[in-house]
Amino acid sequence: MIRRVSSGTPWEPVVGYSRAVAAGDFIFVSGCTSVAGREFVHAGDAYAQTAQAISNVEGALAELGAGLSDVVRTRVYVTDISRWQEYGRAHGDAFGSAMPATTMIQIAALVDPRMLVEVEALAYRPGIGAGQPAAGGQL
Repeated sequence: MIRRVSSGTPWEPVVGYSRAVAAGDFIFVSGCTSVAGREFVHAGDAYAQTAQAISNVEGALAELGAGLSDVVRTRVYVTDISRWQEYGRAHGDAFGSAMPATTMIQIAALVDPRMLVEVEALAYRPGIGAGQPAAGGQL
């Protein structure tokens, strides 16, 4: 069984993806950016954008019955690697002792030129894909 959740952002139906997919023992969370609801937030602030992106990861995980402590891998895509400490500090503050494996990669651009960072995650929780969907989740 596979369970999916949507964030409602305008890009999902255009690109054809889910915010998160629970399959087997894993939850795959698509790249999250600094969007609150349907609006971009925190222009120019690398730390705040990263914190918001991770908060969006956390929200998707919560809809499927998991949390940041279940995350075993992240990928952080950034548009300016010279600001790595700002992105990294927000990542460390959010994940604390969970300390997932991570990679930070500089890319040319994101879908909105104001976006500085996108965070994707992989979480592990035995049996999560077979559970009942939480509010907003789909089978």
